[in-house]
Amino acid sequence: WETFSIPPPRGLTSLCTKSDEVKLAEEASRKYGSPGPTIFSKVIDKSIPADIIYEDDKCLAFRDINPQAPVHFLVIPRAPIPGISAAEDDDLLGHLLVVAKNVAKQEPLSEGYRVVINNGKHGSQSVYHLHIHVLGGRQMAWPPG
Repeated sequence: WETFSIPPPRGLTSLCTKSDEVKLAEEASRKYGSPGPTIFSKVIDKSIPADIIYEDDKCLAFRDINPQAPVHFLVIPRAPIPGISAAEDDDLLGHLLVVAKNVAKQEPLSEGYRVVINNGKHGSQSVYHLHIHVLGGRQMAWPPG
């Protein structure tokens, strides 16, 4: 936590350090910077297990396997869009956000939550399939990184 200007949240010690996050993003950028199958493709086709908490014909939401907050889930489109900068379907983007809001409500995250989309190497994107992080269940700090 020496690399952050804030202390770690009480009771949460499994968070990545900033340097770990940068390393993961750099590696992912080298490996997956172009469109192609990702770990999320395997979640979508159910060839690997995931704790899916919502799905429809356009997207699915599932719990993050490395949670950074007491509640941490992802919302991903079924279509293999590499990142937010490659997204062109306004209706799909709106749908993803509405799903994020609705799943947050069912969790319940009535005290609030954070919605994050990492994009590209400098945005620390580690999987090149558009995904929305929803984090909650504790007080978030600012700035985030």
